[in-house]
Amino acid sequence: MTTIAARYESDAITRLLRAPDEERDVEWLKEALQQAVLIELATIPPYSTALWSIDRTPDMEIEIYQDIREIIFDEMSHFGLVCNMLTTIGGTPLIADEAVVPKYPGPLPGGVRPCIRAFLSGLNRDSVELFSEIEKPETPVITMRAEGLRPGETYSSIGVFYDAILDAFRTSQVEFTGERQVKFPLGAKHGQGNDIVPITKIEDVKKAIKIIKEQGEGTSTSPENPFPGKKGELSHYYTFREMYHGKKLVKNPTTERWEFTGPVVELPQAHPVAMVPRGGWQNDPVNRPNATTQTLLDGFNETYTDMLQALQDAWSSPQQPIGKAIGAMGKMREIAGEIVVIPLPDGSGRTYGPEFLFRRR
Repeated sequence: MTTIAARYESDAITRLLRAPDEERDVEWLKEALQQAVLIELATIPPYSTALWSIDRTPDMEIEIYQDIREIIFDEMSHFGLVCNMLTTIGGTPLIADEAVVPKYPGPLPGGVRPCIRAFLSGLNRDSVELFSEIEKPETPVITMRAEGLRPGETYSSIGVFYDAILDAFRTSQVEFTGERQVKFPLGAKHGQGNDIVPITKIEDVKKAIKIIKEQGEGTSTSPENPFPGKKGELSHYYTFREMYHGKKLVKNPTTERWEFTGPVVELPQAHPVAMVPRGGWQNDPVNRPNATTQTLLDGFNETYTDMLQALQDAWSSPQQPIGKAIGAMGKMREIAGEIVVIPLPDGSGRTYGPEFLFRRR
């Protein structure tokens, strides 16, 4: 049974962060890690929708396409590492359940970053603004006022939440069982730190959380990704800010400050995927899909559901390989490629996008 604490739309993270240190025991850790699972899962549909919208021929190498693709692989490895943290202390990730799957447009899970309303759309300036807001560190390593908090905004970043999780691992009487650990090599193709590895001791937790935080937010002194897939790769936040500002982030040799004053960064041509309505295109009376389009949307949602179930199975039983989930991800990409080229009936010139709806079986 799904507990209220596990629900996607809740204030679980803000409540967990308010808990006094003496209450941050093993049960606190299990709940916090379940919420971390939901955070990592929530980033993948928006990033993937933007990626799949890019108009790309098979032989074209588009830098921004590769950048977003690598960020998605980072998020997948973060997701896997958090699941391993949860199972090694006796928990089981809840993934394939209507109550915990992301809802778009809507808030991030657990009440983290409450000013954000995440959505699914094609790649454009609004979507990269959303992505950088998701990844924003509490104190960005740049001088522009625009990169700080919005007027009147206070929040705890995702990185702060992970700091609290690490502190709880250090102070609680937690036993590492090493059970139901998924191992999957991503590092060779996608950069240092991207392997999903077993978590069997506190040193493994420290390393995993360092990777998750610094790939997303950078370090306290640099925007560069300490675990890059290629030389000079920035962390997620600063990669998305380059796309937003349309300029490379470079270090001023005189002031030693990082500034968006480098070469021009142009967003690639993309199919104009419209923002997907809450609950799917059937909820848009003007743009309800015809039978052919609905079949594609249903096929995508069914494959998405299969993928979530395969992920849950992989961390529920050591006999369930993760390969089934990987195969479903590839199929989702293929179906999405057919969806994003279909014009909306409203004559706006925009196109449909995948819905990422969970289908209860």
